[in-house]
Formats: sequence, structure tokens, C-alpha cells
Amino acid sequence: MSFATTEHFTLQGARAATIAESTSRATIFLGVMSAGMVALGLIATATRIGPAFYTFGLILLSTLSFVGFVTFGRVLQSGIEDLRYAQRIERLRSYYFDVAPELTDYMASVPPSQRLVMQGLHGGHWQVFRTVAGMIGVVTSVLTGSAAGLLAVLASGHSSVAGFTAGGAVGLAVLAALMWVQYRAWGQARQERPFGPGQGEPEAT
Repeated sequence: MSFATTEHFTLQGARAATIAESTSRATIFLGVMSAGMVALGLIATATRIGPAFYTFGLILLSTLSFVGFVTFGRVLQSGIEDLRYAQRIERLRSYYFDVAPELTDYMASVPPSQRLVMQGLHGGHWQVFRTVAGMIGVVTSVLTGSAAGLLAVLASGHSSVAGFTAGGAVGLAVLAALMWVQYRAWGQARQERPFGPGQGEPEAT
């Protein structure tokens, strides 16, 4: 029992580390994006929406989109890692109740299907929009759509209709793709056995 509680405490610390990393990476990304938008606004004022604005805007938005994609990928990895730690904690809680069933009246006990929900890890199609990766994905899709819209404006001879149409289409396509990738990754992670006998630990991240 001492070994099990020590493992439980270690896993809970590992979960805290993954959450802290996701939060810090999201904060860095949002900070970079905010600074970029301020710079874009200053350039627009200084150049009066001239050629320099379009050049700077395309470079900036493309760079921010790239940062958004890599941030999305990393926070999704951290989220999956957190889920696996939570699955292992759930197994330890099952062990507590198996060894000492008298604890049922003193500890939170729910059916196996609800144990991850009790830890705040809900399922469902809309859950992908509530995660850190989901938030990053939404912002990244807007940045990518903005870059595509700006490029469409240049290609169409400064047509705002073309810019909004192309930007909206690309933004929605990127958002759908990112949410699909995240939903599929979460679904696969939930089906995997969390580090059972004969299975190795995941690659260090």
C-alpha cells in the first residue's frame, strides 16, 4: 500500500507538470500573437495599407500560423500524456478499493466508466474545443485564414470579397482538420491500455 500511494503521488505530480507545460506554451503563443497583431496595426498605420503592409502581414501571419501549429501539436501531446497519467491513477484507485473495500464509505467511489470523468477528463465531440489544444487550434485557424485572405486580396487586385471568401474557407478547413486530428488522438489514447504488463513507457517528452 505504501508503494501504491507513493506511485499515486508521483503520477499526480507528473500530471501537474504536463498541465503547467501546456499552460506556459499557450501563454507564450498568445503573447507572441498579441505582439504580432500590435506590430501589424502599427505597420498598417505607418504604410497606409501599402505594399509594405501586405509583405509584412503575409510574413507575420505565416510565421504566427507556424508557431500555432507546432504549439497545437505539443499541447496535444501533453494532454495525451496527462490522460495516460490519469488512467494510471484510476487503476491505483481501483486497487485501493479491491484491497480495502471498507474505504468505499470514506473515498469517492464511482463506476469504472466515470472514474476519468471524476478527474475532469470528459468525453464527447465538443470536448475538443474545451482543451488547451482546442483553444490553440481555433486561434491558429484564424491566423491561417487571415494569411490566406491577405494573399487572396493581393491576387485578386484588392478585392475584399475574395479576401473574406478565401480566408473564411481556409480558416474553417484548418479548424476542421485540427479538431479532427485532436478528436482522433484522444479517441486512440482512451482505447490504449495505460502502461500495462508487457508494455513499455511512452517516449519521453
